[in-house]
Amino acid sequence: MTRITLPVLLLSFIAFKTQAQVAAIRKEFLDADSKKVLVASHRAVHHQLPENSLPAIREAIKLGVDIVEIDVKVSRDGIPMLMHDGKVDRTTTGKGDLETQTFEELRKLRLVANGKTTEEKIPTLEEALQIAKGRIMVDLDLKTERIDKVIEVVKKMRAGDFVFFFDSDYEILSEVDAASKKYMLMPRAYSQAMADSALTRFKPEVIHIDSKFYTPEVTGLIRSKGARVWINALGAPDEEIRKGNVSETLKNLTQQGANIIQTDEPEKMIRGLRELGLHR
Repeated sequence: MTRITLPVLLLSFIAFKTQAQVAAIRKEFLDADSKKVLVASHRAVHHQLPENSLPAIREAIKLGVDIVEIDVKVSRDGIPMLMHDGKVDRTTTGKGDLETQTFEELRKLRLVANGKTTEEKIPTLEEALQIAKGRIMVDLDLKTERIDKVIEVVKKMRAGDFVFFFDSDYEILSEVDAASKKYMLMPRAYSQAMADSALTRFKPEVIHIDSKFYTPEVTGLIRSKGARVWINALGAPDEEIRKGNVSETLKNLTQQGANIIQTDEPEKMIRGLRELGLHR
């Protein structure tokens, strides 16, 4: 009989535990009727860490966040990398549009956090998915039209079971949908009519709505079609959470039926939702 060493057993246990972790989140994510609210961390956890960075993703996992939102663009030579802005000026030591520069050029830059230069490089999507795999779901905010390159990485990393694609451009989402009906989608809607159209066109797992048409009728429609309802706490609600008005803010955010909230304050939000019995 082949002897199995302790290190091998330990690695097997860790792999099983991490896969179970994301499987539990995914099961909850796909349950549109769930009363539990999932927390999405905007650009990962970026208070003291660079946004869209590998350490910020690790911090989200450490905090027990359900979904990490990251932004993806593609370098001139075809490498998907994490970056929110059109230009790299705000978040790195460089300048110019990421998509006009090569991977080699971009990797020479360093990320900036709170005005200070760090030792962190702009991550590739592959690096980000390697960290997330088995541990956390990923909202891919598509900041590029070169969807084929993004899908190549998702396929390579076998990430289709924990990644979902977000865009307000339905033609871009149609490209993703055409690549595989198994890919999970989150269209953004700017009205009830647009939400209804997205539900019919994509049969998505989640719809991103805005507070201006956040009503029981809209959330009832979305959930009746088997999708979750995503709303943002970014801006004023997050500011109220920072001030300590957590419970009241969360009640306002969830009272009409939203069951995924994106925030810049994931730790405070998770704690508040658990106190209300609303987090998994």
